Amino acid sequence: HTISIVEANGITKTITASKTCIAVGGRPTDAPGEGVMEHSINSDGFFALESQPEVVVVVGAGYIAVELAGVLKSLGSEVHLVTRHGRALRKGFDPDLCEALHEAMVDHEGIVVHNDTMGVEKITLSSDQKKVVHLKNGDTIYGVDCVLMAIGRVPNTETLNLDKAGVTMDKRGYITVDEYQNTSNPDIFALGDVCGKVELTPMAIAAGRRLADRLFDPNRKSAESKVSYEQVPTVVFSHPTIGTLGLTEPQAVEKYGEENIKVYKSKFANLMYGIYDVEPEHKPKTLMKLITAGKTELVVGIHIIGMGADEMLQGFGVAMKMGATKADLDSCVAIHPTASEELVTMGTWGTSPNV
Repeated sequence: HTISIVEANGITKTITASKTCIAVGGRPTDAPGEGVMEHSINSDGFFALESQPEVVVVVGAGYIAVELAGVLKSLGSEVHLVTRHGRALRKGFDPDLCEALHEAMVDHEGIVVHNDTMGVEKITLSSDQKKVVHLKNGDTIYGVDCVLMAIGRVPNTETLNLDKAGVTMDKRGYITVDEYQNTSNPDIFALGDVCGKVELTPMAIAAGRRLADRLFDPNRKSAESKVSYEQVPTVVFSHPTIGTLGLTEPQAVEKYGEENIKVYKSKFANLMYGIYDVEPEHKPKTLMKLITAGKTELVVGIHIIGMGADEMLQGFGVAMKMGATKADLDSCVAIHPTASEELVTMGTWGTSPNV
């Protein structure tokens, strides 16, 4: 196959190869609405800001919206977070995490959250050149310095002429691949965000390593090498941090039946705040949740929000991939004083079956 590349200087080059891997990633979705593109920035524009805006409206409910809202608030900006439906991180995250994040953003961070707005209708300028954000539910946010749209991402495939190479895409532009990253063309492969499956950088790296092993291992020991898209740990660098792995409680109920799952939860103030002269109810909280299934209490979901959630989850992720049960967690001696010890001391001692 031959690829034609137009460089920044306008010169066209061609590259011919026996095998081609497409990993062009994605870009921020263009936001609809009168004046929206003209008077807003996206997540790329965030990194081009030359001064700190005093009042910011962040539109979106996913990773990027939540993270950048937290960053800007921590820097001292007045931040409004606007979601279309329900609360932030509503899709794909456990409801208890969403509730805890909402409480933390509103009660501790001071972010002004606008839920169920149906999105942005239009953005106009006032006489003082401040932005006015008109929401579809009729609400209006005045005196805005910066509007940051983080409403999703789309794959960078529309200019690749993939149909000429016989590569199939879905209606959204994502490349269709099998479990081995094979496309509909036997000599073209694709991985990462361009495939629309688990759009995380470490996931793309893992898929790329295994694809390279499979294609180029001279001893053919890796002929069946492929990445697993199951039980992928992920972190949202919100304030506070979220770490999540496996099934949410609604997903576990759907898969195993409500009568076959058991949920363990713990909510507490991290010892880091023990010396703070603040009433206990006003200290930032950590929430931990274990979801188990079946008589063996197989751990099928671990969800954490609070200080250190990102560092905790990597180790527990290994345990889950190995098929850990609640009894396995109970068998591990707690490291005290840490927050992560809560995950190996949940529930009533001795009630988990020994398997």
